[in-house]
Amino acid sequence: MTPENPAEAGADLGTLISEWLDWKAAGVALGVSVTKVRTWIREHQLAAAVPAPGAGQQIPAELIMDGQIVKGVPGLLTIFHDGGYDDREILEWMFTPDDTLPGRPIDALRENRGSEVKRRAQAMSL
Repeated sequence: MTPENPAEAGADLGTLISEWLDWKAAGVALGVSVTKVRTWIREHQLAAAVPAPGAGQQIPAELIMDGQIVKGVPGLLTIFHDGGYDDREILEWMFTPDDTLPGRPIDALRENRGSEVKRRAQAMSL
């Protein structure tokens, strides 16, 4: 389990992920209420983490595209959560460059190249 304090966690998510949205801004981007955003986070449709000490929980902006959650993100989150990963660990993996993809897993999902990302997530979660 990852520590609650971002300074104690693995990668610096604030460095890996350049743009974050608070829950209200995410709701605006998705055309839903803050309550719905909270529900989606709880149900693993969206992921949230604390990007920097003192910041509240936020959502990476790149998980949202054209007013919707990026295709493949909810399934990927479910696979990882079923494998015991938390949102912070998942976001670190999704936003870390991988030369074998190429790019970051989130880039592959946003470009509709999610099959390999999903395969890797399934292998990691076993």
